[in-house]
Amino acid sequence: MSPTPLTLRWLPGRWAVCQLAPDAPLPAWAVGGAWFSVTRTADELSLVCAEADAPETVRAERGWQALQVAGPLEFSLVGILAALTRPLAEAGVSVFAVSTYDTDYLLVKAERAAEAARVLRAAGHHVIE
Repeated sequence: MSPTPLTLRWLPGRWAVCQLAPDAPLPAWAVGGAWFSVTRTADELSLVCAEADAPETVRAERGWQALQVAGPLEFSLVGILAALTRPLAEAGVSVFAVSTYDTDYLLVKAERAAEAARVLRAAGHHVIE
């Protein structure tokens, strides 16, 4: 069962979601920051890194802000992302989700960040500025 309410906090800075070829080497610029995510599939190398670190020449969606779900979260919990993404989807706020062993992160476009925080609070969650 999902714990409600969830507590989230904003990570400082802005983030970029980058896409490279599936066989591209892992670039040093993507993994130098305090927080980053790397996923390689047969189709792509997907990176989330500090916006300032992403070269302009790289295919990227820039201008994200990131919310970290307070964790660690037990693997037996269900509905964590649904509890967060459902109210955001109903409000028309797009998200990019990243999960780690301990917790989840939601990235929202910076221009929708204040709205996302309001929506999550209205859904009963705690958002720490």
